[in-house]
Amino acid sequence: MNTKLEQRQKIRYRIRKKVAGTAEKPRLAIFRSNSDIYAQLIDDTKGFTLAAASSRDKDISAQKGTKVEKSKLVGQAVARKAKELGLSKIVFDRGGNLYHGRVKAVAEGAREGGLEF
Repeated sequence: MNTKLEQRQKIRYRIRKKVAGTAEKPRLAIFRSNSDIYAQLIDDTKGFTLAAASSRDKDISAQKGTKVEKSKLVGQAVARKAKELGLSKIVFDRGGNLYHGRVKAVAEGAREGGLEF
């Protein structure tokens, strides 16, 4: 019998077969732990992280609010960093999590920041 983590890992592999980031259109990868959320813009051709943001960043962790509200701030922060690099189009990788709650909040924050999926 598969554990929850093993099932999520299988879903991640299935997603990664179809989703890959390039230098012009990087992959926005989400990792969600129980307490925090992390987002990275990744160029898979070079295996290089272009930009990253997390709920542990000083400006975000200082904010009051729920985890969902902080997740939206993470999305906006990663969008701001992408704009500084001159990127506007990305590929979204939900990392095996459901597109719901905190993962959805990151996506909405990134869209508000001006990124196109």
